[in-house]
Amino acid sequence: MMYCKNPYQQERLNTLEVKVGSLHLGSNFPIRVQSMTTADTMDTHASVEESVRMLDAGCEIVRLTAPSKKEAENLQQIKQALSERGYQQPLVADIHFTPNAAEIAALHVEKVRVNPGNYADKKKFEEINYTDESYQSELLRIEEKFTPLVKLCKSLGRAMRIGTNHGSLSDRILSRYGDTPEGMVASAYEFIEVCEKNGYFNLVISMKASNTLVMVQAYRLLVSEMMKRGRHYPLHLGVTEAGDGEDGRIKSAVGIGSLLVDGLGDTVRVSLTEAPELEVPVAQKLIAITQQNHTLPLPFVPKDLPFNPFSFTRRESTCEGTIGRGQVPVVVADFSQQETITAANLFACGYTYSSALDKWNVHDAAADYLYLGQNTLNFELPGTLRVIVDETAWTTQSHLPAGTIPMVSLQNRNAIPQNQACFCKTKAEDLAEDLHLLQPHDVLVLQSSYDNKVQWFRWAFMLLKEHQKSNPVVFKLQSKSTDIEQFQLEMGVFAGSLFVDGLGDGLWIQAPHQPKIEINKVAFGVLQATRLRISKTEYISCPSCGRTLFDLQETTAKIRDRTSHLKGLKIGIMGCIVNGPGEMADADYGYVGSGPGKITLYKEKEVVRKNVNTEDAVDSLIDLIKSHGDWVDPAH
Repeated sequence: MMYCKNPYQQERLNTLEVKVGSLHLGSNFPIRVQSMTTADTMDTHASVEESVRMLDAGCEIVRLTAPSKKEAENLQQIKQALSERGYQQPLVADIHFTPNAAEIAALHVEKVRVNPGNYADKKKFEEINYTDESYQSELLRIEEKFTPLVKLCKSLGRAMRIGTNHGSLSDRILSRYGDTPEGMVASAYEFIEVCEKNGYFNLVISMKASNTLVMVQAYRLLVSEMMKRGRHYPLHLGVTEAGDGEDGRIKSAVGIGSLLVDGLGDTVRVSLTEAPELEVPVAQKLIAITQQNHTLPLPFVPKDLPFNPFSFTRRESTCEGTIGRGQVPVVVADFSQQETITAANLFACGYTYSSALDKWNVHDAAADYLYLGQNTLNFELPGTLRVIVDETAWTTQSHLPAGTIPMVSLQNRNAIPQNQACFCKTKAEDLAEDLHLLQPHDVLVLQSSYDNKVQWFRWAFMLLKEHQKSNPVVFKLQSKSTDIEQFQLEMGVFAGSLFVDGLGDGLWIQAPHQPKIEINKVAFGVLQATRLRISKTEYISCPSCGRTLFDLQETTAKIRDRTSHLKGLKIGIMGCIVNGPGEMADADYGYVGSGPGKITLYKEKEVVRKNVNTEDAVDSLIDLIKSHGDWVDPAH
């Protein structure tokens, strides 16, 4: 079950040192930040200017696409122009489908990225029944095609990233392993073994996916395999097609942050459908958030884990109302510090009251519990919203809403009758002392004030398991940040790291410097990013690059404007065929650039319409959604 050095204490995984030009990667060096240009690589001026903006923002490695030999050759001009302006940071050529372009690029830039899913294969989505002999012959074919690049990079001192993507696994891998994290690791090792056979070890490995659960499991499986083989390569971390805005930041924080918390990762790229220089500060903040400076050691390190790091399963818990026993995780809205509470205030947590109709409208992202502290209400609540109050308010107030639940510290649990279900709050680091007071029908509210809170929460779940306590658990997280982006990333890291492992039944966020509407959005955003509770449309949108055939930011905004009310639908928006049907992975519908001014539409992985004019493509996408019965008219 080992997937990192110590799941109960953050320790950086020891890796080989990799040189990318003059830059060093690996566990003995800082975690590096990189991004990718969106300009056409043949446009030297635009590529240089964009690279300069990225480098000035703190980018340490710049990646450019090289889809054919001519772009690979033009990397020399871009490299020279940057050098003349005083920028010596390493460049990376991004290669798909074209081995000859990779070999040209290696002559001019410090690193080459290859995708093992399409470097030596053309994806046809065919299921092939291989014998051991025929499979081995395929591996020999790959070796023959890949070895020239390996030898060239070795002779020139170039680095290479073997970058597996969940959505672009070869038909060979899919036929044997399926669309799985295990298949992703196997795909990478087909190429790693060729490198090792030739004595070439200047490698960085990545396991990217749009699905955060798949992405985290794949990296963990990769590390586990490296541990078995005794050779650890540096890891490049990223969530593909994370999207833009809040969603892109939270999704990236969940996937990348879950790995950084465990000491995994040596270089990071946050893939946003935004200008590439905007990715850099997000990555920098994310790295900083996961650096644990204020920690408290655990009293002991358990022998086991309370979760399976390689396969997602929700922890089994008992049920108290709407919490636990496999129900979607709940969201608690905190109004304890508000002087007066009106019906209008509840708009911030997903409820709208119409005085004319005397009716509540419950939105998709509506909180499940309202924590009042000592406060009172003078209006009727919607029936779906339950109330939590402090112990003293529960025992003294006579006009509490029906079903109000008391909040009590676990240490003072005896102040409330044992047959009354309570929300029992405690710090994870104090749980061992008071665990015996927890009653079977209580909800445990866990919090921690230390940077290593993820490790402390894991320890708490192990303690619950050892004492056969299956109470539902709500995470109570605090943030003092005044920066909305920082806040989004913090919650993505600390809540997401636990939810991707199937731990926890609810999320309660206290953030005094953030608007309540933002707190509610972030809570539901984390649950959506971990695939535990779907409250809105999901957009699997790739970041722009030089291969992109339309304006991704503008198009994503247009599609979002027309479809954002389609709760639970997943729409892939891909700039080119490289980030096309495969990269969309589990999207319901796809919008993919297929040529200048042309779009191809997909239903899942099947082409439905080819060469749709760009100006008609969004309307055609809506028509496609309607034809399959997935459309509903937006509420007005």
